[in-house]
Amino acid sequence: MQKSFTWLFAAGLMLATPAIAGADRFVVDLAAEPSTLDPQLQWNPDSYYVYRNIFDNLVTRDDKGQIVPQIATAWRNLSDTEIVFTLRPDVTFHDGSSLTAEDVAFSIARITDASFASPQRGQFNKIVQAIPLSATEVKFVTDGPYPALLAQLVKLSIVPKKIVEAVGKDAFNLKPVGSGPYRFESWQRGVAVTLTRNDRYWGTKGPFASAVFRAIPDSATRLADLQAGSADLAVGLDSDQLAQLKGSQRAKPLTALTERLAYLRLNPNRPPFDNPKIREAVARAVDKQGIIDGILGGQEKPIAQMLTPAHFGWIDGIEGPAFDPARAKALVTEAGPAGKVAIPLTTAPFFDQRVVQAIQQQLRDVGLNVTIELIDTPSFLQRTQRGPVEAPVLAISRSSCACQDADGALYELFHAGSGWTIVENKQVDALLDGARTALDPATRLADYRKVHEIIATTLPVVPLYQTVAGYGAAKPVQFTPTPNESLFLNRIRWTD
Repeated sequence: MQKSFTWLFAAGLMLATPAIAGADRFVVDLAAEPSTLDPQLQWNPDSYYVYRNIFDNLVTRDDKGQIVPQIATAWRNLSDTEIVFTLRPDVTFHDGSSLTAEDVAFSIARITDASFASPQRGQFNKIVQAIPLSATEVKFVTDGPYPALLAQLVKLSIVPKKIVEAVGKDAFNLKPVGSGPYRFESWQRGVAVTLTRNDRYWGTKGPFASAVFRAIPDSATRLADLQAGSADLAVGLDSDQLAQLKGSQRAKPLTALTERLAYLRLNPNRPPFDNPKIREAVARAVDKQGIIDGILGGQEKPIAQMLTPAHFGWIDGIEGPAFDPARAKALVTEAGPAGKVAIPLTTAPFFDQRVVQAIQQQLRDVGLNVTIELIDTPSFLQRTQRGPVEAPVLAISRSSCACQDADGALYELFHAGSGWTIVENKQVDALLDGARTALDPATRLADYRKVHEIIATTLPVVPLYQTVAGYGAAKPVQFTPTPNESLFLNRIRWTD
């Protein structure tokens, strides 16, 4: 493993010598390479960081978190189930063709097509039809009222209908064409993706002639790249590494509390977590605040629900089982043979392994036989999408819908039928269905409160904490981290 890290580091240095005042080439170190550049085929941070700059969305969020126009300049409701979007008339894809309502309708049809199997399908499947009314107007029809529609649409990348249909999804993934501020240039697998500025972009132009997104799995190497001047921005730095940057001559730390949360996923369909005593034991064994203070630098916030305060649907006062290792140990004893079952704790490099090791030790301290199973990120994502029964016995993960609405955060994880479903519960299904169609915010919040209470009682998951996004940036980089962790190159500035 060390040889591969060394090779990646060397390859990264060959690709990106220190940038000249950041004006020509902006170098970003990611934790892993994108799993795909087709924006409708995957949903993970390293893909998201890159393709968000290649494609435009119908609407977006500004740095303050407000939903604002992007391809759509305005929208109006015809009824509770119909909304018409007016599009910019001056947008072209990178091949020079015009972006029209046909492309928007195609993008909706593609991502909601069950046979296409987009992992984001559950975020958009309330949209039953998108109908072009003219080149610059498109009507969406939803299956009932859908108050979270705009929040979900901040993630809908518009793809060119003619190109996708002509080349197919595999070829499109290898050479994506969007309308965003940066054009795809090349993808050297295992090493880096290179983008070049779209000088014909309709909106704010990118400040850098090119951008290189490198795959650097070792966070210590990402830190070293910043300090050596061979990277301009690094993602996924932990609290200890961010502290080191406070005294750096070349770089600085940047942080933001995000809508992303960390959690333990317990599979109640498989031993030993089919025993509720073992699930409760895990919940009581983990010292969330101790991990935050002792490992994470004290910035993360402990949570007892599968949302953060950055989401609509967050409910103050939800509590899960309190930290009580003595009670946890007693529960393991009471569970008899179930308390002796070997438990693999499945994890991937995107998660802070210091936290993984701490949780393993805390679970061992109460008598559970837990070992760490570290696998690569694509394999982790595949295994967690196998459905409620076949998913890992115990996994530690992070979750973000990038929409800041409970519908996106909870529906994918807790409603039957989603590829990400953790557990199936008919009462939860009904509540989630009700909340996503209720136009009254108070009704939605009441439904989400009940969902939180059921999860806190049945414990298919143990929410851990609201995460902090930790970036390292070259001193001249002006970048505002946001709760939805968007990295828009054309919102970054370089100031000498």
